[in-house]
Amino acid sequence: MLKEQIESLLLKVKNPSRYIGGELNSVVKDKDKVDVRFAFCFPDSYDVGMSHLGMKILYSLKNKIDNFWCERVFAPWEDMEALMRENNIPLYALESLDPIREFDFIGFTIQYELCYTNILNMLDLAGLPVRSKDRTEDMPVIVAGGPCVCNPEPLADFIDIFILGEGEEVNIELMELYADMKKQHRSRSEFLSAAADIEGIYVPAFYDVLYNADGTIRSVTPNNVHAKPVIKKRIIKDLDKIYYPESFVVPYCEIVHDRAVVEVLRGCIRGCRFCQAGFIYRPFREKSSETICSQTRSLCESTGYEEVSLSSLSTSDLSSIDETLTQLSEYTDKEKINLSLPSMRIDRFSNELMERLKAIRKSGLTFAPEAGTQRLRDVINKNITEEEILRACKIAFKGGYTAVKLYFMLGLPTETDSDIIGIAELAEKIIDMYYQDPDRPKGRHVQISISCATFVPKPFTPFEFEPQASFEEITRRQKLLLDSIHSKKRVNVSWHNYKVSILEAILAKGDRRLGDVIYEAWRSGCKFDGWNEYYRYDLWVKAFEKTHTDMDFYAHRKAPYDEIMPWQHLDYYISKKFLIREHKKAMNGEVTLNCREKCSACGVSKEIGGACFGKN
Repeated sequence: MLKEQIESLLLKVKNPSRYIGGELNSVVKDKDKVDVRFAFCFPDSYDVGMSHLGMKILYSLKNKIDNFWCERVFAPWEDMEALMRENNIPLYALESLDPIREFDFIGFTIQYELCYTNILNMLDLAGLPVRSKDRTEDMPVIVAGGPCVCNPEPLADFIDIFILGEGEEVNIELMELYADMKKQHRSRSEFLSAAADIEGIYVPAFYDVLYNADGTIRSVTPNNVHAKPVIKKRIIKDLDKIYYPESFVVPYCEIVHDRAVVEVLRGCIRGCRFCQAGFIYRPFREKSSETICSQTRSLCESTGYEEVSLSSLSTSDLSSIDETLTQLSEYTDKEKINLSLPSMRIDRFSNELMERLKAIRKSGLTFAPEAGTQRLRDVINKNITEEEILRACKIAFKGGYTAVKLYFMLGLPTETDSDIIGIAELAEKIIDMYYQDPDRPKGRHVQISISCATFVPKPFTPFEFEPQASFEEITRRQKLLLDSIHSKKRVNVSWHNYKVSILEAILAKGDRRLGDVIYEAWRSGCKFDGWNEYYRYDLWVKAFEKTHTDMDFYAHRKAPYDEIMPWQHLDYYISKKFLIREHKKAMNGEVTLNCREKCSACGVSKEIGGACFGKN
């Protein structure tokens, strides 16, 4: 009956293939022959969610087990949601088209802070109370994982279970526990207590938070015997042995990253002080060349994709990168498959890598200096020099490229006007270098694109203590940058919306009191906040005002080292002592060597029982 209702609406919406399922390699099971059903929800559009690697991995892993069935769910676009509400169609899963309120688990992967209102909207569209305390024993368990879970406190009122760290093992343990307790007819509350015994599982209702008079946190205390004082994240030790899909679901429509993806490593050795992913995904682990090549062949053959991307935080840091590319080329060249290499470091860019990129990136190359002067690059521990930036651009120009995109941040700690002017000066040096090269492409002009994001302080980074720069200050610095550029025909400048960045900062570093703000924002119509055409900053401001919540407290206040952070009871293996030490080094302009060169004693090696890279 529901299928007929859905089909009757498809011609009334944009991209109807988002809502009907049936794609190549999707998994359909007999629901009467499975013990646990899991609705895997991505709180954004189908086009974005179907590009996400983590969802592909966990979807295939769970469906590999006979008595588990994992189905996909995405946030319907505004046109489809309106029709669903008008026709009383609840949020449903793509494989069975069953309402997800009938499932055992509803799980969200949380990749970005500005999807929080979508989570509430999807729960409401499913016909479920959005707050955990209002749900009854017969309702699904709501779980969430992903990078934003390193500080899940703003969502503590809405989620039953948070999964910390990497999910391949802990997801299966959680579902196996549920299957056993379901057979014993145990209650939902009993399951939550038992789940808290699993390493990596955080049940926020099992903790009480008290606040000081100044609004900072006084204490976080367990209120359940199963709740641990500190919850440790889960990690996968051997990437060669852990499960990886042999096939992906292939969409009918074009998606954001429409290609096969092979993960080549996890973690990062670099230690850029602004980069949350570089710390929370530690330790650094690699796949062997043999594993990477085997997984590439399997995915391309099972999906028919003619492009494969090697995925990581820094693909060029793969120790076997040259060997891997040589082996992969034998297959990809023969089968006419494009090989994409994102996340390349400037200091690892070479003629060989440039030649490989030319096959698929015709328009230009992208580099991320992040800061305009060496002083500020040392503060953020970027560990690249101006000479390396110019060398990379020179290689690109000699290879026939005439367009380069450069990523920077405005509002970094200790940033001065000289650093802002340095961005313009660096662009001018690149332009001069291009025109001084007698071998440059004849008759073609160079084009430099400068993209500036506003720095957002994030948990588990050395800059978690820092405030975000004010709107007025960022606006002033943007104008200074524009005024400092002389070759205006050769340099384009763009920047992210500050009013998006400030909300990202508040939600990233916030505590449980933000739950009321998120709820009010959603109730007033906020959703798809990460999309410019839907973002309503004015409604968010009203939500803060209505709940008497001070935005400046979360965004523009510098935290002392001894302050209890909202996430301090969650252990991502990065010690606070290390973060303080790195913050002090940043203020002194001192750099830290990458992990291969010298162990920085971040705390990971102590947790995994030995040094990450042998002797240090």
